[in-house]
Amino acid sequence: MRLIPHPVLCNYYVTYRCNAKCSFCDIWEKPSPYIQLEDVRKNLRDLKKLGVNVIDFTGGEPLLHRQIDQFLEEAQKLGFITTLTTNGLLYPKWAERLKGKVDMLHFSLDSADKTEHDTGRGVACFDFVLESIKVAKSLGERPDILFTVFKHNLDQIERVYQEICLPNNLMLLLNPAFEYNQVETGEQLSEVELDYLVKFSKQKWVYLNEAFVQLRKDGGNHINKPVCKAASSTLVISPENELVLPCYHLGTQKFPIAGNLHALYASKEVKQLIALEGKLPACEGCTINCYMQPSFAVEMNRYWWKALPSTLKYSLRKGTWKKMLS
Repeated sequence: MRLIPHPVLCNYYVTYRCNAKCSFCDIWEKPSPYIQLEDVRKNLRDLKKLGVNVIDFTGGEPLLHRQIDQFLEEAQKLGFITTLTTNGLLYPKWAERLKGKVDMLHFSLDSADKTEHDTGRGVACFDFVLESIKVAKSLGERPDILFTVFKHNLDQIERVYQEICLPNNLMLLLNPAFEYNQVETGEQLSEVELDYLVKFSKQKWVYLNEAFVQLRKDGGNHINKPVCKAASSTLVISPENELVLPCYHLGTQKFPIAGNLHALYASKEVKQLIALEGKLPACEGCTINCYMQPSFAVEMNRYWWKALPSTLKYSLRKGTWKKMLS
């Protein structure tokens, strides 16, 4: 049963450029422009009309954009919940200008071991994450630690939680790795390892969307009965100011926005692609978290119920439920 008929999230790619070279991601290999402020202003107004609640300014590394603070400010003026994830390399320089503008600020950290984390990220950013935590706290910010979980770093979850999250009063977000296109993240987590994540997530200040785990146990999205609502729950905007459908990772078609996102989203061509969400051959077995999260939120099914406890836990911790209700 569809609960929310309109899109709830916009993944707004400010650039595909990145100052890291993560082994499990290929976005840093792409040439890319930077989004323009006037386009952002127009698109945000249309996103509001479409019913979107959350704007995720993403990349690449979003802090590479010299106007990122202005984008966040524009989004907050319109009442959006804002979110941003960074590898920490540039955050200390940006911190003062970002203060109070990011509702959900995530620092990526996949190990308590400096060498292991920096090797996976392809750049020495571990120390910058620790510095970013210190700077953010000094400004009264409440960042989270986003831990991308692989088989090889399962043993690091406890250390990151005990040594970094608890002493700094930070939320630990467990993000099971996923594969897409030709990007392989290694052997997938076993059922035993997934159960370990669920058990670990019962501790205070730990977030894991249990629907992610259930979906993996069910073999991912199935095109004959799709759970994915990527195109109808989420809008993806590229650095070239295009609407990307059905999602970034497939990117089957791209439509120039040309100043009228609202009309474009209602067009026949876009509606036809939205109708194919989760049904394309490449959608079989998909478990991409950033599209499943909003998919679980808009339709009541077993995944909605699985996601509910962790969603409430995080929303209460961050206070974002107040904005969602306003």
